[in-house]
Order: sequence, then C-alpha cells, then structure tokens
Amino acid sequence: MYFRDVIGLQDVKRHLIESVQSGFMPHARIFYGPEGVGKLPLAIAYARYLNCSNRGSDDACGKCPSCHKFDKLAHPDLHFVFPVVKSKVSDEYLAEWRQFLSENRYFNLSRWLSFIDAQNAQGIIYSKESEEIIHKLNLKVYEAPYKVMIVWLPEKMHETCANKLLKMVEEPPANTIFLLVSEDRENVLQTIWSRCQPLQIRAIEMEEMTAAIEQTYHLDHAQALSYARIANGSFTRAVELITSSEERDFYFDLFKEMMRASVSRNIKAIREVAATIAGIGRERQKSLLLYALQLFREYFVSNLNMPEIVYLNNGEQQFGERFAPFINESNIESFNDEFTLAHRQIEQNGNARIIFLDLCLKVTVLLKK
Repeated sequence: MYFRDVIGLQDVKRHLIESVQSGFMPHARIFYGPEGVGKLPLAIAYARYLNCSNRGSDDACGKCPSCHKFDKLAHPDLHFVFPVVKSKVSDEYLAEWRQFLSENRYFNLSRWLSFIDAQNAQGIIYSKESEEIIHKLNLKVYEAPYKVMIVWLPEKMHETCANKLLKMVEEPPANTIFLLVSEDRENVLQTIWSRCQPLQIRAIEMEEMTAAIEQTYHLDHAQALSYARIANGSFTRAVELITSSEERDFYFDLFKEMMRASVSRNIKAIREVAATIAGIGRERQKSLLLYALQLFREYFVSNLNMPEIVYLNNGEQQFGERFAPFINESNIESFNDEFTLAHRQIEQNGNARIIFLDLCLKVTVLLKK
C-alpha cells in the first residue's frame, strides 16, 4: 500500500511525508478515528515510505528492494499485531493476514474474523503476544533504516499484554517505531495512549468518497454519490453497501423482527427473536447492536424533517415511515444506553440469550414512551 492508495486525507499524508523528510519520526504514533477511513492503509504506506531507499516527494518509489518486499507485506523489518482467536498469536495467522490485506484495503474486524472463520469467537490480542513483540523488537534491524511494528486495534489488547509493553513503547530499541491503529480510543489503555503521539484521522470527504467509488466500481456519478452519502465518510461502509448488501439486509431483518416483537408485547415472539439473535455469533451480535444504534439515530433525525442529514437506504426509509415516530426525545437516550450496555455485555462474554431477552423487554417499555 502506498500513500496514493489511501483515499483523500491529503493533509495527513503531507504531514507524515514532511515529518520523515525533516527527520522528525516519533517512536510511537497512534492513528485514531472512525472505522473505514483508511487508518491501516495509511500506517502501512507510512512504514513503506520510512524504509524506502529512494523516497519521492509524495510517495515511496515502488522500485527499490524495500518497496518490492512491502508489496508482498513480507519485509523482514515490518511486523504486525492484530486480533486473533483460539488464544493464538498474530504470527500464526500471518499468511492469512497477508492474503487478506492483499485483497482488502478497507475493512473492519468483522470481515477479518469472518475471513479466518472465527465463528462465535471474539478477536483478541492475547496476553502472550507481548512476549512475541518484545522478542522481535529486541533483535537488531535486519536491513532497513527502521523496524516497524504495526498494531491494529490496540483496544482489543488484553490488559496483561498492554501492561507488559509499556516500557517497550515508551523506550523502544534504536530505530524502532510503533504504529498503533485504533477505532475506539476510549478503550485503549490510557498508559499506552499516553506514550504515543496521537494523529486523528478524519472521515473521508464526500467528493473524495464519490470519486473513489466511481473509479473502483465503475458506477455513474449519481449512484456513487448516493452510496457515498449513506456511507457518511467510511469507505468500508461504502464497500459493504455495494458488495455485501445481503449482510446489511440480514441485520435489518433482525432489527425489524426485534422491534415488531417488542411492539406487540408478545412474550413468545420476544423469546423467539432473542433465541435467534443468540445463535448468530458474538461478532455479528455486536454488529447488529451497532447497526441498531445507527438506525435509532437516523429515525430520530428523520422526525426533524431534515432529509439532507438522514442516511438510510430505501428499505430502511420505508420501514421508518411507520417506525420513526416511536423514536423521540423521551426515549432516544435510553435506547442508546441500553443497546450500548448490551454491546458491552456481549463483549464480556455474557449469556447472549439472556442479554437479548432482557433488551427486547426493555425495548417494549421504551417504545411506549
């Protein structure tokens, strides 16, 4: 991945390039911002530029031995840490990771876990990963100017692992650079955060997003603009809208079942939908809850008669014509609190059947407010 492969963010690219050219390279950076805006591609492009032997004014050369190895993500001084399953370490999934990155530039945790067939498991950076990191970084730089460790989603790092890395992040060996890529800064251990220079990555601008969609998927301007508007700054979401509409439809169908059962106050129907959701796996359960939070936001805003800031597809709009009036000032904050709590409980491996049964019963009460 090169800087030119990252959609938009020209100001951030220029800042990173100029920092290298001026010789100012913090030993630890954390790229943070919303999902799908290009933080990981940006980190890899920055790592490539750092180690390129013939840097250009706006990108790596693409011709030197270092760049050829980065093309395959197989440079001996480039290391990755990322969430895995089955209490393993990242290196045990390195072949899959390289294949996945070669096929996907913009993605989320759910897609990665689906690729490795994680099933019901949650992605975690396990405590024993710290030993692997310390071992790798204590070795001398192999052939490049810098040894680079890219940690994708440090918020998924086990606290024991994070605590063992504090000294390494604060005082890494010579010519070693940490690049952390976070989508949830609130859940990054504060002691890790405080040892990194933060770099906020904003959402992709509408014009940049639209142009990228047109070029990537060969859509006309009107279609691309429609997808860009709903994606609201996330190219990952745009890709899902274009290529994986079935997954979004799946969450939408579950959301409708959940709301209809709750409105009806039919205990049998509520128990059935809770059991259905309990069987879809934890990562999909979390995605469903985040999707529901997004819909609540859109339906609440739609009641304000401001269609220009509502981001719904046709099916969601049609359902909202009847459902949106149920989402109002009296219950919107409670919906947010309850669904956020359920998301946290699922992350903590709570009993999904009980969590969603309880949530449906709470929705029954909230919809009557």
